[in-house]
Amino acid sequence: MPGRQPRWLLIGNSRWHWALADGDCGGSGEGGPNEPVLLFEHLPPPTSAVEPPLAWAAVGAVPPNAALPAGSRLQLEDVPLAGSPPWLGIDRALAGWRAARLHGGPVLVADAGTVLSLTRVDGRGCFAGGRLMAGAALQLAAMGSGTAGLPTLEGDLAAGAEAWPLATAAAMRRGVLEGLAAAVREAGRQARTEEPGGRIVLTGGDGPALLPLLRRWPELGEDALTHHPELCLEALVALRPAAPEGAAQARPRSSRI
Repeated sequence: MPGRQPRWLLIGNSRWHWALADGDCGGSGEGGPNEPVLLFEHLPPPTSAVEPPLAWAAVGAVPPNAALPAGSRLQLEDVPLAGSPPWLGIDRALAGWRAARLHGGPVLVADAGTVLSLTRVDGRGCFAGGRLMAGAALQLAAMGSGTAGLPTLEGDLAAGAEAWPLATAAAMRRGVLEGLAAAVREAGRQARTEEPGGRIVLTGGDGPALLPLLRRWPELGEDALTHHPELCLEALVALRPAAPEGAAQARPRSSRI
């Protein structure tokens, strides 16, 4: 890609998530000295064709007018997460593989997006199951569409300072976020009982709203809970790195670790 900034794309259910290499791709990212420093953008789906990324993956629908090249698409079999069943969402595989690689032990990934996905990777680096539940926006939309008296809420999902809000909209947001935080905490407790010392890795768009609620519990201190906002995109970049200028682009190894 001479003269172009390398880009990677993950198509989500409600947003298109982009990673862009910031300047020299030889820089050091969080994952190691050979990974680039990255910038991230989370945008609505485009209405026309986009500049082809270096690599891409999709959880949500891929519109035909996007004109994305099939040859640069990352599939589940390209993610070296041992024990991944063929129906596993590639976002869960990417996040689980990356979290286990970063922390070197058992992890529970809490990806707080359109769906809150809880994905376990055991101490051997193998997929160990998980849980799924509606994320904050879906829960709020369901309350608005399924009742006569509650509004349909959009926009900022962050909970206010009030533990027991008086206003209806604030009470809805607080209730949903408290429920999601409790689900993450209990799943983390169970996972750490099965494999003591495991990490809970929080990621996804609603992660910043959930983080202060999770931080209230002493058992989820720095040694147990980590916030890693761009886990899936970092995994995509690590598996499909930008080749040095003039070199052929290598495909990732598909063997499972």
